[in-house]
Amino acid sequence: MDKAEVAQLFKKIKQRYPTFDASLEEVTECHRHLQDFPFETAIQNVDQHIKTEKWPPTISEIRGRLGEQIERERMRELTETYFAEREAAAQVACPPPPGWKDGLIERLRHRK
Repeated sequence: MDKAEVAQLFKKIKQRYPTFDASLEEVTECHRHLQDFPFETAIQNVDQHIKTEKWPPTISEIRGRLGEQIERERMRELTETYFAEREAAAQVACPPPPGWKDGLIERLRHRK
């Protein structure tokens, strides 16, 4: 995120939290901590913060938990894939032939 995006983000925060310090000095200072962070994700985090909190967000709240968010999304995708595979397998699945289970049990008993 560049300084202009930090300023835009701070302007958005200032609209909802009038006491928030959106000065040029604060933008410059906070840019150091936000320059490696995606602007779109920061906007999403601020939007969520506005919906749930009465105090302005801190840098850590603006950053959110990106690692956790990425992992949560990865796990959601893996879960969707798993259930899609299970559903596909269920479509082609068929029960074992009659007597198969009894025959298997009988063979296992004779191995002793």
